[in-house]
Amino acid sequence: MTDSTDHHHEQVDTTVAERDDWARRRRKGIPTGENLLVIACMDERIPVEKALGLELGDAQIFRNAGGKVTDDVIRSAALTTNFFDTDEIIVINHTDCGMMSAANEDVREGLEAQVGDLDSATLDPSLPELSIGDADLLDWVKMTDDIDEACAAQVEYLRQSEFIPDDVTVSGYVYEVESGHLREPNGRIAEEISERQA
Repeated sequence: MTDSTDHHHEQVDTTVAERDDWARRRRKGIPTGENLLVIACMDERIPVEKALGLELGDAQIFRNAGGKVTDDVIRSAALTTNFFDTDEIIVINHTDCGMMSAANEDVREGLEAQVGDLDSATLDPSLPELSIGDADLLDWVKMTDDIDEACAAQVEYLRQSEFIPDDVTVSGYVYEVESGHLREPNGRIAEEISERQA
C-alpha cells in the first residue's frame, strides 16, 4: 500500500527521468553500466549478455564474422576507450565457428565470383580509397584455423594497438556452443578430464 502523501505522478516523473537518462546517456556523460566493450562473433548461437551476466545497457557489443579485431573494431574501441570511459574489453570467440567451415580457396573463389576484380573492389563505401593493397584477400577475410589461437591473437591485437590506452583491461574467452559456457583460450577441460593421469 502506498503512503497517502505519495502521488502517482512522482512515480511517473521518476520513470520519465530514468528513460531520459537512458536515451541521452551519451550526451549526459552517463557511461555504460560496466564501462565494457564486448567484441564477439555475429553467430546467433552466442547469447553474449547471458554468457557474461549482463543486462541491457551494461556494455557496448560489437559483433562481426569471427569476432575478429578489424580496423573498424579498433576504430570503435579507440573511440569508446578514449571518450566514453570504457575501461575493459572482452573478446568472445566460439567453437564451431563458421570462419572455420570453408577452405581458403573456396572463400577466395566465392568472393571473386561475386566481386570480379578484387583489386578494384571497394571495401568501405564511405572511404573508397581504402583497399586491400598488397595484402592477400584471405588476410582481409581472416579465416580461422584454431579458435583458441584466434581468441588469444585478438586479445593481443587490442593490447598492442596504440589507439587503446594502456590501462584498459583486455581479456578473451571461448564460448562453447556445445556446453553453453565460456572458457579461457586453451582451457579445453574435456581434453584434460578424458585422459588417464600418470
